[in-house]
Amino acid sequence: MTHTIDASGLACPGPVLQVKNLFENSTVDEIAVLVSGESAKHSVTKFLSDNGFAVKSIPDGLGYKVHGIRSENETVSLTNEKGVRSKIIVLVSSDRLGRGDDELGKKLMVNYIKTLKEMGDELWQIIFVNSGVSMVVESSPVVEDLKQYVDLGITVLACGTCLEHFGLIDWKVVGESTNMLDIVTATQVADKVITIS
Repeated sequence: MTHTIDASGLACPGPVLQVKNLFENSTVDEIAVLVSGESAKHSVTKFLSDNGFAVKSIPDGLGYKVHGIRSENETVSLTNEKGVRSKIIVLVSSDRLGRGDDELGKKLMVNYIKTLKEMGDELWQIIFVNSGVSMVVESSPVVEDLKQYVDLGITVLACGTCLEHFGLIDWKVVGESTNMLDIVTATQVADKVITIS
């Protein structure tokens, strides 16, 4: 039986929370979720994939239908990773570091991100929110550095709602779009969260 959720019109993380609630109260092997925007589509797709579903999405009216079928080989959800790989998260909430001169702040942020590699293998995730998401787009001076971090196994995430707000969702070239539920869950299981703004 296919469970259908109409989450069209809901902002993130609303669609993901509806799916999560269904999973907590029912056994689901197949699901269809109707969503309105790119951000919600990415968030629901990621959540379903993280919970062992093979996922595809198709345009549906003004939004998308995200369809998931439980895979035989379920992947481990982030919510089950506690104690397995809990490391340091760096949460970047701005495109500049500190207050005062904006141009200096932008240079400092670039230098900070380039220097994160000095944390070594303790660096687990870099999460970008608010104007920090501008660091993951085509024109960012740290795109190549972030790609190197991804190659090293570090997770780079960008808030999908923030990308949509700034009109940057089509310009993202590194990392994955995420939602507030994933961000909250990740910060909950991390050993340490460093917030940079």
